[in-house]
Amino acid sequence: MRGLTGAGPGEARVSSLAVIAAVASIAALALFTASCSSGGEGARDEGPAHASAMAGAFASPSPSPSDSDPHVDPVDLLMNDPAVSASVKRDLKPCDGDDDAVQVTYGDLTGGSVDDMLINVSACSDWVGIGTYVYRYVGGTYKNVFKAEESPVVADIDGTGLTVTKQVYDTDDQVSNPSKETVITYRWKADRFVERYRHDTKYSKTGGDAASSSDG
Repeated sequence: MRGLTGAGPGEARVSSLAVIAAVASIAALALFTASCSSGGEGARDEGPAHASAMAGAFASPSPSPSDSDPHVDPVDLLMNDPAVSASVKRDLKPCDGDDDAVQVTYGDLTGGSVDDMLINVSACSDWVGIGTYVYRYVGGTYKNVFKAEESPVVADIDGTGLTVTKQVYDTDDQVSNPSKETVITYRWKADRFVERYRHDTKYSKTGGDAASSSDG
């Protein structure tokens, strides 16, 4: 009755290989089905993966901070900057109603690989601008490359230019009635900001039209 004896070594090996191939096919089918259910959005990270999905996978390195957002506290930056005056530092605090006296804008002003920081500081008492600063990211830290503390002053990013607006007062002017407004546009050149355009608007003390003059 040799036909009823157990399978030989060769037959057992073939049977084992068939079982392994079947298991591999089932695993591949399950992986393909899971991939199709993602909606075809590519390698988009939608959050932490489940432990079962990560079994047997290599751990990914922790992502480094984005070059465009190095997560710098603007208040700490100003407080530790010797170029910022003591009077401005005294106003670096939250105002009533949790409004912040420090406003930050990111933009490309100096052509660096990381966006520059434009910081405007206002006084809590009247929200008048008391200081404006530009910080450039150099060698892993932000460096002060521009400041204006002739209050009232405020700055904006206009494309790749820095626009600084100042209210100019005569000795007898009231805060609500400056003698003129000066708008200065700067461009980054040879590692510093260079004045490119100036526009003055003189206000009439008699209620007439304002007079303008430019120096391009």
